[in-house]
Formats: sequence, structure tokens, C-alpha cells
Amino acid sequence: MRLADNVKSVLERVQAAAICCSRNHESIKLVAVSKRKDVGLMREALESGITALGENRVQEAREKWPQIAEYLRLSDYEFHMVGHLQRNKAKEAVQMFDLIHSVDSERLALEIDRRAEEIDKKQRVLVEVNTSGEESKFGVAPGGVQELISSVKGLPNLRLEGLMTIGPLIGGQDAARRSFQLLRHLRDESGSVGDLPELSMGMSQDFEIAIEEGATMIRVGTAIFGTRD
Repeated sequence: MRLADNVKSVLERVQAAAICCSRNHESIKLVAVSKRKDVGLMREALESGITALGENRVQEAREKWPQIAEYLRLSDYEFHMVGHLQRNKAKEAVQMFDLIHSVDSERLALEIDRRAEEIDKKQRVLVEVNTSGEESKFGVAPGGVQELISSVKGLPNLRLEGLMTIGPLIGGQDAARRSFQLLRHLRDESGSVGDLPELSMGMSQDFEIAIEEGATMIRVGTAIFGTRD
């Protein structure tokens, strides 16, 4: 199946999931995660209806950035950092990404804030939460969310827009749903929808459940680009 057909299929599934829970599908941003995919495929995705690309690693994004930056800027598309971010990569991340999904500590937030100040940028960020409790996952524990949100909100060069989580590796749809429900609950405890509007949750295997539970951003790689080499 062509990439354009994959994009069309995913967008149709997004719309169907939104209809099932009485939501407007236009309120849900599809982020196409282009991990280990070349710039030609990234451009093809954008030409097929994608408005935001996501990368998991700064190192890989760095290689693609010179070839894709001008294209993104001229088309007003977005570039998102969706993977774990190390503090020593914060400078490059701030230079490249419109939105960083993975702020999981105050130390990282402080470094991103410092690097954003250097280039006079208001960096958009999300706080990543480990809602599954899996040791292999990054993210602040649910009990530390309120404190981290307060810290990020206090930094002048960051703009906190919401929360992010990754669904559990085991437990199937029920476990995924509980994970997404917890993220929404933590957001609602932390502020209004207007204050923290974004919930980034759901990937190729579970994005329809995430939409049912309130996702405003879904991060889809395999269902768009196919399996990774």
C-alpha cells in the first residue's frame, strides 16, 4: 500500500473514532513519527495530509533537519520531539522542534528553558507521565505530576501545553485505556482544559482508544510508514 493510502486510512480511522465518542476529528492532531524513515518519505507524508512530523531521537533529527527545515517552514508544518530527551541534547532540540513532548524532570525543564532563552524562543512543551508504572518507561510518576507542572509553569521561556504518556507494553486494550484515563484525570486535577489543552497519547496500536479517552494528539509511525528497518 502506498504511503498516501496509509495516511488516508489512518485519517479515516481518526474520524471514525472521533464520531463514536461525539468529538470533532479536527481537534485531534495526527503526528506522523518518522523514526528511521528518510526525508523523501517525510515529505511524501506531508504532501498526503500530515501537518506534523515527530522524531524519537535528536541524533536522527539532526541528520534530517538540513533537508527538511525549509520545507517545514514554508509550509507551516510542525516538527515534534516525541522520544526521550537527554539534557545534553536540549540545545539542539530547542533549535529544531516546535513542540517537545517529553519533559520528565525539573532538571530537563531548566535546561530547555536556558537553551530557549539563548535563542529568544518560547519553547512549547508537554510533561511526560509514566502512567503504566513500567520501569522501562520514562516520565514523571503520577504522584510527581503536580510539582513538575508547577516548576515548568514557572519557567519564563517554556510554554506548557499539556501532558503526554506512552501506553503500556502489556495488558492489551484494557491496560491502555486505564493508562489514558489516568493521564486525563491528572490533567483535570492540574488545571482546566483551557489551561492544559493537549493530551498526547496513543500510537499505531491503540490510538483509537486514546481518542475515546480524550487524546488531542496521537503519535503514529508504523500505520503510516510501515515497519521500521
